[in-house]
Amino acid sequence: MPFYETVFIARQDISAQQVEALADQFAEIVSQNGGEVKKREYWGLRNLAYRIKKNRKGHYVLFNIDAPPAAVAEMERNMRINEDILRYQSVRVDELDEGPSPIMAAKGRREREATSPYEGVEV
Repeated sequence: MPFYETVFIARQDISAQQVEALADQFAEIVSQNGGEVKKREYWGLRNLAYRIKKNRKGHYVLFNIDAPPAAVAEMERNMRINEDILRYQSVRVDELDEGPSPIMAAKGRREREATSPYEGVEV
């Protein structure tokens, strides 16, 4: 089966639990249509580059999917219908990355730098 990376942006005024429920709903649609969500990352509430439907921020979620094209099409159809989804994009890729996405890797690096700025420094 082909591999896909899908990112969707949910409205800023819904809670993180509601975003997780939306992600569960979309993952269930993929699995019902013969696919599998290999990785799911919640990137958090982030600023948008420009306003979308009067929103300045949005909840970002990444899916790595191993599914037939029909499953991805059905998931996208449900995203179009859902009023809590501002934008989504699915891209077909040759292989799925096993490690964290660049967004999560940068977030982890920033957290490590913030917690111990003098780690490894000898005085």
